[in-house]
Amino acid sequence: MTGPETEIATVHTVLGPVSTDELGVVAVHEALLSVLPGAQHAYDIDFDRAEIFTTLLGKLRDFRAAGGGTLVDATGMFHGRDVPMYENLSRASGVHIVASTGLGPENLLGGYFLTPQTNPPTPWPADKFADLFAQEVTEGMVVPRVERRGAAGLIATAANPDGMTATEESLFRGAARAGRDTGVAMSLRYGKDPLADLDIALDEHLPADRVLVGGLDRRDAVAAGAPAEIARRGAYIGIDHVGTEDETHISDADRVTLVTDLVDAGLGHRILLSSNATGVAKGHPARDIAFGYVLTTFAPQLRAAGLGEDDLTRILTVNPCALLTVSSARPSADQ
Repeated sequence: MTGPETEIATVHTVLGPVSTDELGVVAVHEALLSVLPGAQHAYDIDFDRAEIFTTLLGKLRDFRAAGGGTLVDATGMFHGRDVPMYENLSRASGVHIVASTGLGPENLLGGYFLTPQTNPPTPWPADKFADLFAQEVTEGMVVPRVERRGAAGLIATAANPDGMTATEESLFRGAARAGRDTGVAMSLRYGKDPLADLDIALDEHLPADRVLVGGLDRRDAVAAGAPAEIARRGAYIGIDHVGTEDETHISDADRVTLVTDLVDAGLGHRILLSSNATGVAKGHPARDIAFGYVLTTFAPQLRAAGLGEDDLTRILTVNPCALLTVSSARPSADQ
């Protein structure tokens, strides 16, 4: 008889549960089809699904040829996520695809989620967000007006870089509660203060090792020493704009230094790498970087800087598998 101590660790993919042993190298924060809400209805935007599929399939096959095994689409619920298409892409490419639930930031929410739910008016309550996200994990992701299919494998949410709003705090608390109660990890993209935003998730009794704090290759986070501090608190740190250098994000050369310094400090078990690449974008500019960029371009830079293969395997395979593994649901504090 198989007991809890011998259960196989699994991850929710669009084609069903997959053992972590099968995931391989994971790109943990990318976007397959990213659509600015409403752009799919714009008269001047082409939305040829066959063309989109062909483009994405080519990029996924390139990712697999570069050594990639699993790609996480971290766009959440209403930014282009197309679960039936992702199922077919996974079958055709051989790449495992993990789709996400979640919402944010507030400026990208539809009016429904901004409608006052109480008298006097307050933001959408955290429990409503928690129920919304948890259903996408336990009952399947919504295909609008059609059905539910496939369990979400990550709960992703984001705050405004100028600072978290009251609605975004409800989002974060709801995402943390859903993660706590379903066993699926939470990915948060911080607003202005990564430590304070992490504290909101931890305040909901979500264990730190079930949280990924993304965007930690932003210049403000690196200057404040946030990546190391967050890792010491037990959360995963997302260095996830690899290949991008601009006024907001550090260069790849500085990322190499950041990664090697974290490994030297004994924090390599908390690092995750990704490019936040966009396969196809509608209504906004794509982040046009290959899904395999970390493998083909950045990993060689890390090796040249002296990072060993064991550390690289941990960062590219072991760490993301641990984050994505569906853990036993934890009871809430009042149960």
